[in-house]
Amino acid sequence: MRAGGRALAATLALSLGCAARTLPGDLRPGPFRFPADIFAFANETVWEYGLDPATDLRSWRRREPRPPFSLRCGTMARAARQFYAGARFDPSPSPTDASTYERLVREVLRSDPRRPSGKRVVIPGYPDLQSFSAAHEALLKAALAGPWQSYLQRGNWRMIFPFTARHQRRLARRLLASLARSWPPIVHVLRYPELTINHLVLVFDAEETPAEIRFLTYDPNDAAHPVVLTFDRAADSFSYAPTPYFPGGPVKAYEVYDGLLY
Repeated sequence: MRAGGRALAATLALSLGCAARTLPGDLRPGPFRFPADIFAFANETVWEYGLDPATDLRSWRRREPRPPFSLRCGTMARAARQFYAGARFDPSPSPTDASTYERLVREVLRSDPRRPSGKRVVIPGYPDLQSFSAAHEALLKAALAGPWQSYLQRGNWRMIFPFTARHQRRLARRLLASLARSWPPIVHVLRYPELTINHLVLVFDAEETPAEIRFLTYDPNDAAHPVVLTFDRAADSFSYAPTPYFPGGPVKAYEVYDGLLY
């Protein structure tokens, strides 16, 4: 390939999110740890969900008053990865003052969410994001952007186009490859044009069998336990486990916060 062609190919690979996210060994944060590397609080849903045991039908109604911290699944998944890649928690010093923490949090959230950070912001007084966010919930909620960051996520255009079996199969392979590099991918799961689920989660581990791949995800709506996104190898399709807001079942999926287009 000519030099100009190689340069163009490299540019396209970066813009489409195909370039490997790698760091020198001494800067790699290691495997994503659940629950240590997640927020202690959850994104609150604007709907209350119920299940009629007699009919097995799901119902919902709008929460009144509306939760003050809601519609931030994308914001929280993105921020969890920014803290994972761009922060280092040091529990040995005593906790510092709120203004210092505000400055450090802003510095972490200004980092590029689409690739590993070349430096780590040191956050003193706590061993991990879980304990830090439990102690400073109000500070972190104020720092996390409003719903606009999820609404205007640049990859939202993808949901209106078809999802082929080949696309879903390739995505499963990409997710495994990212995890092998200690880079937890962020995935948009949806059933568009249905609105039963339209959600962003962070994939942090995978369990493989001959029949399926069980991707373990951090679901910002549920900080209590991982939620499983399953890839069926025979059907080349994904399904999402039941949650309080989704009855479970088939979904489409694609990676976001990955390259210029997503």
